[in-house]
Amino acid sequence: MVPAMQVTLLFFAAARERAGTSKETLELPEGATASQAKARALELHPALAPLGPQLRVAVDQAFAEGDAPLREGSEVALIPPVSGGCS
Repeated sequence: MVPAMQVTLLFFAAARERAGTSKETLELPEGATASQAKARALELHPALAPLGPQLRVAVDQAFAEGDAPLREGSEVALIPPVSGGCS
């Protein structure tokens, strides 16, 4: 049996609306990466699929590449592109 770890997924803006939650705990195998956490979030919340390619990932409050390693207790934020503002 592969040892597991728990990470916290945080959903922001449109990702939060599509997932129907702002936060959830996810169990992943030890040694999992940011892209594996994102892929699992897309599996759990199919409504996120249209945003998938554009979602930025942050690990422990810093933007991260997909191969960023996770650890027990990591926070993985899924952040959609931001638009709007004032001119």
